[in-house]
Amino acid sequence: MTRLAPPTALQADDLSLRVEAQSLLERVNVNADQGQLVGVIGPNGAGKSTLLRAMAGVLRPCEGGVWLEGADLASLSAKQAAAKLALVPQLAPYTHGFTVRELVIMGRYPHLGRFQIEGPADDDIAREAMRLTETEEFEERTLDTLSGGERQRVFVSRALAQQPRVLLLDEPTANLDVLHKLRVLDLVRRLVDEGLTAVAAIHDLSMAARYCDRLILLASGRVLAEGTPEEVLAPEIIESAFGVESAVYRDPVTGSLAISVIGPSGRNGAPTPAAGANGQNDGEGVRAGAIAPSANAGRT
Repeated sequence: MTRLAPPTALQADDLSLRVEAQSLLERVNVNADQGQLVGVIGPNGAGKSTLLRAMAGVLRPCEGGVWLEGADLASLSAKQAAAKLALVPQLAPYTHGFTVRELVIMGRYPHLGRFQIEGPADDDIAREAMRLTETEEFEERTLDTLSGGERQRVFVSRALAQQPRVLLLDEPTANLDVLHKLRVLDLVRRLVDEGLTAVAAIHDLSMAARYCDRLILLASGRVLAEGTPEEVLAPEIIESAFGVESAVYRDPVTGSLAISVIGPSGRNGAPTPAAGANGQNDGEGVRAGAIAPSANAGRT
């Protein structure tokens, strides 16, 4: 019996974004299938945050478009989009004076009618989101009394309270200690295995390899490589993007790929697209492997 491929939940086609004369994104394509965790990696200034904000509808691209479950994102109202898609930004918006519970229950807004207030069911959903992110103990505290890591978990909680089908996360483990990095990524991975689609900008390459089904490597606003972690995290591709020599090996405990940085590669200049399988740079970067491998490809 032929197994049908999962439907595409979020798709970006030829996204280009410029500010004045500076190009921030140049013809970027992303396909995230239902039940898949796609990691966006790359050096500082590569365009990771810009890409996520464009895919969330926060930034309007100069060219190209974003499709959310087959619908043009630009044709949806903010409330319609928020009922399906949630964004956890890297930098928390201004929240002075709000308690944790008040902020989390704001995630229910897209599901409420005009002039409707939150009911017991919404409160239960918000409390479950706080339980999952271990922020229940903070619910009566204001955001400005929390640490950076605690605030980050609260914003993940608010996004979960939206009950989105697509979740975008910009450096979700920023400011978190080792334990909570693992717990947040474990939670996202579990939700993805239950059918959620997630696209996450992740700074730690080993974490990206461990948790993501597919990776997209950006540099200077362009896609340099995409595919499974095994395909993207090759030493020569890492050197091309980050300018460092690295050792890539299979972790004997977790079984996932691990990356150790040896030192600067000694190369000068900006990163350039890695060579393709024939050893030639095709000018469009590397499309490693199939566009939509199975949900568990590249993850152990």
